[in-house]
Amino acid sequence: MLPDMPIIPDSPELEFIPGRVPPAVTTGIVDVGGQPHMRDAKGRLVPVELVKPADKLEDEMVRKVMAFALDLSAQVARFKEHTFADLNGFQQLLEQDYGARAGGEKGNVTFQTVDGLLQVKVQIANLIEFGPQLQQAKALIDECLLEWGADARPEIKAIVTSAFAVEKEGQINQANLFLLLKLDIVEERWTRAMTAIRDAIRITGTKEYVRFYRRRRPQDRFEPVTIDLAAA
Repeated sequence: MLPDMPIIPDSPELEFIPGRVPPAVTTGIVDVGGQPHMRDAKGRLVPVELVKPADKLEDEMVRKVMAFALDLSAQVARFKEHTFADLNGFQQLLEQDYGARAGGEKGNVTFQTVDGLLQVKVQIANLIEFGPQLQQAKALIDECLLEWGADARPEIKAIVTSAFAVEKEGQINQANLFLLLKLDIVEERWTRAMTAIRDAIRITGTKEYVRFYRRRRPQDRFEPVTIDLAAA
């Protein structure tokens, strides 16, 4: 038996509301006619005595870890909400004094302590997707590489391969794709391909990020304080 696992009787639905203390994870035990059962991955109720001891121990361990994970997730969500409230409140004070928002339209701004040891940075990033022009760019680039054959530089082939590789989420590798735009290649089809890539870029929105940094002494480099607020 694993100690200190927060548990409650099984219920049909657990509603998780950000900003509140998360519910404890259920035991996974369902009472059927006075006999304890566990539901398997197919939704079938199985008597507890028929479940392998190792499977029950694994189930208990996962539920314990998830209980803490849900609690931590809720804390991060609340921290994100309070952080942006504090930062926006401070910027509103500056607006009253100076009549302009710190960071301008894009919102990129750095806040720092008087001793210069702590920083909070707010950054606005564009959310980018690519239109059908990207496929035309790929076709033109393939034509160039085919014609160049063995004369094509290996590093260019590697960048092209990685640029058009689809990642797990089905998204194009943007960083590698933008590397293509920096290559200094004078060739008519290549130029048209780069134009197609630029035309394919679509800004679908923006996302606000906040990052934290600290250092021990003013002459030291800032080190990041890692908190994944982007996913909160």
